[in-house]
Amino acid sequence: MQDFRTSRRQALLAGGLGAMSLGLPGAVMGADAVDDSGNAVASEKSCIFVLLCGGPSHVDTWDMKPDAPLDYRGPYDPIDTKVPGMRINEMHERLAKQTDHFTLINSMSHQGAISNHFDAMHNLLAGQSTERVQQGRPNSQPYIGSFVAKYKPSTRNFISNAWLIKCVGAPVFCAPNIGIGGYLGSAYAPLFVGSATNHPAMESFEPPRIFDPYDEDRLEYRKSLLGRLESNRLDGDAQVKDWSDLREKTYDGLTRMEGRKAFEMHREPDEVRRKYGMHPLGQNLLLARRMVESGVRFVTVNGWAGQADYDKKGPPSSSWDMHGGNMGMGNAFGKGSYGMGFCLPRLDQALSALLSDLHESGRLENTLVVVTGEFGRTPYVLKQDPPGRQHWPKCFSSIIAGCGIKGGNVYGKTNRKGEYPTHNPVRPEELAATIYHALDVPVNDPQDASGLSRVLTTGKPILELFG
Repeated sequence: MQDFRTSRRQALLAGGLGAMSLGLPGAVMGADAVDDSGNAVASEKSCIFVLLCGGPSHVDTWDMKPDAPLDYRGPYDPIDTKVPGMRINEMHERLAKQTDHFTLINSMSHQGAISNHFDAMHNLLAGQSTERVQQGRPNSQPYIGSFVAKYKPSTRNFISNAWLIKCVGAPVFCAPNIGIGGYLGSAYAPLFVGSATNHPAMESFEPPRIFDPYDEDRLEYRKSLLGRLESNRLDGDAQVKDWSDLREKTYDGLTRMEGRKAFEMHREPDEVRRKYGMHPLGQNLLLARRMVESGVRFVTVNGWAGQADYDKKGPPSSSWDMHGGNMGMGNAFGKGSYGMGFCLPRLDQALSALLSDLHESGRLENTLVVVTGEFGRTPYVLKQDPPGRQHWPKCFSSIIAGCGIKGGNVYGKTNRKGEYPTHNPVRPEELAATIYHALDVPVNDPQDASGLSRVLTTGKPILELFG
């Protein structure tokens, strides 16, 4: 029999809701637990995936090389953290107090000569570094969030997979399959939330239209009408029961208030909002926390830090693409929109707030947090004015926390100049497999919509990361 649990389009048709929501990405319903009163129980795991679009410099952030020549190590000093031996950029004053909650991977690496955003981001999000774009057309591998939406869909929220501020500048910056769900189809693509001119740091922020007020009386009438039609069918018809059960889940998910309330940022105390930072990155991480609390399984957050007051350059996708003067982006170590001096303090504020909130509330046990760029930057500083760094796929750094990941851990090493991994290299395959393992998503014998056996990733989870 067909897997009715994940057939969103048919569920909406069966429930008479198709005219309202057909074609909406991310709206995949599943089966969360409920208590005796019928209230949802937050028992399933979720993920907040922070994508630092553009690729931050590993040697200027989390894999600093203070003993390398000046042309390599850059202008910053490392600072001690809560974990002995783990040292990070001096501007990470808040994050330095949260290092006991996460593992720092310093040996991420793309296989082959991938040096453009398009391929690198595709391979990172697909967990398939060996599959490349051929003849200008990407392969159909779905991304991690789409697989999570398929295997761990939510009934507490009408949305299972979301992306806060879609990257722009395609095909330069955007991964090719983020909006289509790969071979799984558009039902498993993310719902895109916000933009450069509509984000939660703005008083005028508006959530997606799916959360607009609905006509409850009309919805109830259509529900009762369908129920009467179903009552005329033969008793004990298994297919009718499956359709009816799935329609009830769809209706329940659509009418729950949890999804709408997640976007009501004014419900957060001012102190909490200021803790995250009143800028796009800070408020998007706060919104992501609220969304997973409301049942969304996978939320990708674009790591756009916003725009400096005196420097409005840069689209809302590439804060971390810090080339410097050769591409007109200003000083990579300055305080402009493409500068470490502007972006790092905002990341420090927002990420440390997220980790501390999740830890203090006990939700870090069931919320995976991943922070990464699609690649790193050249270990050497480009000899230009103003300075910057070029793309570097050979190694980069990532942070991973929650869902059983050990805190206070550094995994992998690079050489003295940060040019390549020397211990425990981690490919996109291993990172993806580790994410699936943490979220209890099966990586063996998956099936696509046609029933064909597919591979989520050829990597194996890094079990040493789990405590």
